[in-house]
Amino acid sequence: MGTYLNPGNSGFAGIRNDIYVDKSGLISLINQTIDTPRCLTCISRPRRFGKSFAAKMLCAYYDKTSDSSALFDDLEISQSCSYKQHLNKYDVIYLDMTYVKMFSDNFHNLVSYISGKITQELAESYPDLSISNELPTTLIHAAKLTGSKFVMIIDEWDTPIRETPEMQKEYLEFLRTLFKGSSTTDKIFAAVYMTGILPIKKDGTESAISDFWEYSMLGSGCFQSYVGFTENEVKLLCEKFDISFPEAKHWYDGYSFDQVSSIYNPYSVIKAIHMRKFKSYWRMSSAADTLEAYISSDFDGLFNAVLELLGGFSIPVDTNGFNNDIATVRNKDDVLTLLIHLGYLTYNDAEETVRIPNEEIRIEFTTAVREVKSTDAILRLQESRQLIQDTVSMNADAVAAQIEKIHSEMTDPLHYNNEQALRSIIHIAYYSYPEYYLKFEELPTGIGYADIVYLPKKASQLPALIIELKWNHSAHSAISQIKDKQYLNSLKDYGGEILFVGISYDKDSKKNKHKHTCIIEKYSPDS
Repeated sequence: MGTYLNPGNSGFAGIRNDIYVDKSGLISLINQTIDTPRCLTCISRPRRFGKSFAAKMLCAYYDKTSDSSALFDDLEISQSCSYKQHLNKYDVIYLDMTYVKMFSDNFHNLVSYISGKITQELAESYPDLSISNELPTTLIHAAKLTGSKFVMIIDEWDTPIRETPEMQKEYLEFLRTLFKGSSTTDKIFAAVYMTGILPIKKDGTESAISDFWEYSMLGSGCFQSYVGFTENEVKLLCEKFDISFPEAKHWYDGYSFDQVSSIYNPYSVIKAIHMRKFKSYWRMSSAADTLEAYISSDFDGLFNAVLELLGGFSIPVDTNGFNNDIATVRNKDDVLTLLIHLGYLTYNDAEETVRIPNEEIRIEFTTAVREVKSTDAILRLQESRQLIQDTVSMNADAVAAQIEKIHSEMTDPLHYNNEQALRSIIHIAYYSYPEYYLKFEELPTGIGYADIVYLPKKASQLPALIIELKWNHSAHSAISQIKDKQYLNSLKDYGGEILFVGISYDKDSKKNKHKHTCIIEKYSPDS
């Protein structure tokens, strides 16, 4: 058992000792690629989406120096016809590039370090092995000596490219010597599995290592259900650990593909179970470089696009020009594509659009937008804070005027006259709410659902807000609905001051030039 050659199964054993969701079906997909032209697989996912768990699972399954049957006999893979055929049958080369970084002078002597360590461990395991100065040749000799090929697993393969871009050329050339062309691949590797945040770096318009089959957040193919937790898996976890499934869905769902409509952030779901609390755990996960840095980029239309995303809109994106690295982001579409790969946005392949997936990420966007220092960003933040102040001061005319301003400036004319547009504009206008409030949408009240409820944070002295929206009906009818359907029931344990806020939009209004109206009434528990 070595560090890089056949490291054993202890990593996966530790994973199984914690809350575990069976994702072993992924193994059967890799088994199907063994000794085929599809034997090179690259999976790109955001951080904390289970990439390392999968890599450790595959290592435990294939490593021939371990007996891992006790770890897999009760899992889904054990029902596969390929289970016993490949269980613990291969020499495994396992590289965790975040670990390699510590011993390779921050990747500056990466190639020599990896080649030297793998060669050293091969020589120790096989004393009769003929050693070459070139790692691929040594691996060919080893495969011939042992009578079997290798399974190679590279976790976080793109870390050197993201963190030490000056080493990119040498590193990619090293990978080419290992994996490009039948002269080496067919003789050395039964299968290769790479994980990373970004897809393989493009060299011009083509992948720099073109023989890999790539599966990313733009298209996951047969690996869709292994990107994160599926809805059924989260339902079972919520039932087992007695936590709210609707809240889990609100906070962590939202990633989707053509065959799997709901994918959840697995790290955050598990964290919420352990902590018994729903909140954003994204920032704790070191998900990527700060979102603020990307949306601060000086690209035309980017900041307004982010505000539209915060409003709940989907916006178009062209993902074809992105070169799959952080250093060459050139325009708004590149930023949006990067944010897909980092997990901040979810992509609709059929419509070629992106949106914010869930409340966890919405909070991250809201936090980042508040820190952006562009003139437009500062103005929008000031307007949002003033809107909240006008609302709690019951300045209904000012609220209506600001909603109308945002509606006019931000909404695509094709989508201006519909109910979803008004709800989205409310989200945009009040986007600074996390400074003061927690937000709830479609909150059950017993008779109906409150459109939007802003509940003050504990340190705040502000009143709670119940906002009801009306399309082509009066603001008075919105206030009446709050009362008639007893929306107060949703805040029966709150005990503080509450404002009823009715906001309407009448697209055919001829009474005055303003199509938006607002009425605000105060409710006090002592009244």
